[in-house]
Amino acid sequence: MKIQRIEAIAVSLPLSQPIKRSKGVLTTADNVLVRIEADGVVGWGEAGSAPTMTGEFTASMVAAVNHLAPFLNGADITDIAQLSRLMDGNLYGNSGAKAAIDMAAHDAFGKLLGKPVYQLFGEKRRNRISALRMIASGNADADAAEAKRCKADGFVAYKIKVGAGPVKHDIQRTRAVCAALGNDVLVSADANQNWTVGQALEYVRAVAATSLNFLEQPVMAGDLEGMAEIAAATRIPIGCDEGVHTLADIRRHHAGQAASGVSLKAIKLGGLRTMYDASRLCDELGMQVNLACKIAESGIATAAVLHLAAAVPSLAWGVSLTSQYLAEDVLACPLIINDGHAQVPDGLGLGIEVDEARVRRFAVS
Repeated sequence: MKIQRIEAIAVSLPLSQPIKRSKGVLTTADNVLVRIEADGVVGWGEAGSAPTMTGEFTASMVAAVNHLAPFLNGADITDIAQLSRLMDGNLYGNSGAKAAIDMAAHDAFGKLLGKPVYQLFGEKRRNRISALRMIASGNADADAAEAKRCKADGFVAYKIKVGAGPVKHDIQRTRAVCAALGNDVLVSADANQNWTVGQALEYVRAVAATSLNFLEQPVMAGDLEGMAEIAAATRIPIGCDEGVHTLADIRRHHAGQAASGVSLKAIKLGGLRTMYDASRLCDELGMQVNLACKIAESGIATAAVLHLAAAVPSLAWGVSLTSQYLAEDVLACPLIINDGHAQVPDGLGLGIEVDEARVRRFAVS
């Protein structure tokens, strides 16, 4: 079961509407797809560009995949651990590019075995996954109205994007969204490292009486002392995202009382197996888990996260599925997301069919 060919394809996918984040406004998703051919099957993987999270752009990820391809061609697709060793031994860092290759390898491996990817990680613990809905218009009234509409549509988990404007404005938005949603759903906020410790403290103190369930990455990734200071000052649990790239990072946050939970992304951890191992470590340490795609990956990466969501020990902080924000996906048949919940694909591998003509249409040089 040897790899015959690895191809990197940069794509720019249009969003259904602009997304306002702390680092600017997104109108397209710039991702890299990886296509692996092995013993007559094709596996697909994906990674979103994330210069502030992994230091990678689409061009650098394409270059990284092309650099690694000669070392991986001829390798056994069934030995994912060896593929990881080959990648790490021939290229430092570049976790997003490696994650896309790893994802494609899992897809192909599952197809060759005649199994869905979640079976490669163990038992299936859940089949229907609540999709965490992003609230990111930047306007308190519009955010509250969007939250009410999504709750009526069946969504039970939400993430408010904060950090793009004045803290007082984010406090107002958070209070409005929490009031609109009530106490029977999961509500989080994500600052994407954009605050100082003082700003984060102002925020958590002002929203302490709301139904906010956790605050993600309020300060810079390396500021564990700042994270711990914020965590000690509030009843609102603090989560880490950009600050976690390895299992050792999770242990450091736990030991320093800097976070109560972790957002796990394939692009940060370099692949699905490490992502799964990280979820098990969080369970052992009593830390909460959020599984997430990068904004906004297509149905390829979304399917991979759904397979992990089916298998990981716990998911108290929800699953961020981002293909729902695209104006058009690259799948021939869309993933099933109804009433705010996603169905885990049951087909072989990732259980998806990629529309290659559509991929080529969105491809960029």
